[in-house]
Amino acid sequence: MKDHERRDLAAMLQPLVRALIEAELPALARHGVTMWGYVVLNALHDAPESTQAALADKIGADKTRIIATLNDLQAAGLITRELDPADRRARLLSITTAGNRVRRRVQSDIQRNEERLLAELPAADRRAFLRAAHLLSSLPAAQILAGPPAGS
Repeated sequence: MKDHERRDLAAMLQPLVRALIEAELPALARHGVTMWGYVVLNALHDAPESTQAALADKIGADKTRIIATLNDLQAAGLITRELDPADRRARLLSITTAGNRVRRRVQSDIQRNEERLLAELPAADRRAFLRAAHLLSSLPAAQILAGPPAGS
């Protein structure tokens, strides 16, 4: 590969993301949650009292697809579902104290493994990589999907 050429971001990141997800599975299993359950717990930590529709939109899932996950999390005491006083057809979802505890423990296990991986990078590169990953992952999907500017 020539110096001015590089692989596409998705081509570079997809094998890493796939391996990271696989590495997370034992931590999730140790704490009794699925990948979708962990995604829901993180989303509810970031946006407490979300409706099921808002949660599904935030995590990119069909709202009917996550019902079984919500049922499991509620049965385990990790989330609550209450009637929305503003719309009796909707339910407000909230993470419980136990749900936050599980979320933090899973995250700690996951990040301990990530630190091992990040240790492969010099400290300055590690900080730059994490800053760039945070910035790019925070972009709205519409901005990523917009494509290159006209005329480029």
